Amino acid sequence: MSEVTNTTKDPFYFILMGIPGFEASHIWISIPFCCLYTISIMGNIAILTVIRTEPSLHQPMYLFLSMLALTDLGLTLTTLPTVMPLLWFDIRKISFEICFAQFFFLHGFSVMESSVLLAMSFDRYVAICRPLHYVTILTSQVIGRIGLAIICRCVLAVLPSLFLLKRLPFCRSRLLSHSYCLHQDMIRLVCGDIRFNSWYGFALVLLIIVMDPLLIMLSYAMILKSVLGVASMVERLRALNNCLSHILAVLVLYVPMVGLSMTHRFAKHASPLVHITMANIYLLAPPVMNPIIYSVKTKQIRQGIIHLLSQRNVHLR
Repeated sequence: MSEVTNTTKDPFYFILMGIPGFEASHIWISIPFCCLYTISIMGNIAILTVIRTEPSLHQPMYLFLSMLALTDLGLTLTTLPTVMPLLWFDIRKISFEICFAQFFFLHGFSVMESSVLLAMSFDRYVAICRPLHYVTILTSQVIGRIGLAIICRCVLAVLPSLFLLKRLPFCRSRLLSHSYCLHQDMIRLVCGDIRFNSWYGFALVLLIIVMDPLLIMLSYAMILKSVLGVASMVERLRALNNCLSHILAVLVLYVPMVGLSMTHRFAKHASPLVHITMANIYLLAPPVMNPIIYSVKTKQIRQGIIHLLSQRNVHLR
């Protein structure tokens, strides 16, 4: 099979895939996708606006929540430019450079989501196990350093895989199996030796999908140990209720992430519809569900959004 790379004279591009077998219904399928993207964008912007405008929410917990909302917003805006034009106008071609840019931001924001949830688990540990030292441990400077460390971690995790993939020759078959550029999808089109890429990808899976949840579980084990030492059942329930939003956000991210990884590794010959459905759930579930979870379960956020909407109604009148 002939090879082609981005160094050839002819412009190299990939071809995105919509929903296989439902091409004639893409315009109808776009309606739920459009609703999900709208909920994600409006919900995360609302949370960011509430946290920014309410001085009482300028606390470590809500600063981490704003990081999560920014990450979800970035993840949404990374896939939207290719998914919606494909469903609406059947625009399938994506250039080599744009595909790799989307690859970088897509996987970068995914790693960032996991990293922010890990940082939030540390925040919950300090708040419950060391409440008297909460403000002195999680100062603005410390939170800023944690945010910077998260960004560095994402860049250092994704950049090597991008450069490793970009140096390899691609075959004439340019058809991707998703409506965006995923590493697992793009590497199938490579004609060269991908063993090093595969091992690096495996190491990254261990670092993110395995290590992050283990550290989160460790923090919750320590929280549970501390909570069980409290005499009052009411105080135990109150402490656990403070963690419920974060636990749900963790499940919303890692369950689809593990499902997608298992599908790509152990169900390679499954129907393309299975792979596409798993990928869409993985990329859309966290940005859509997180604003809903935190709006419903966090009283301060819920009241802030209601206040924001009531102010808007007053201005419209």
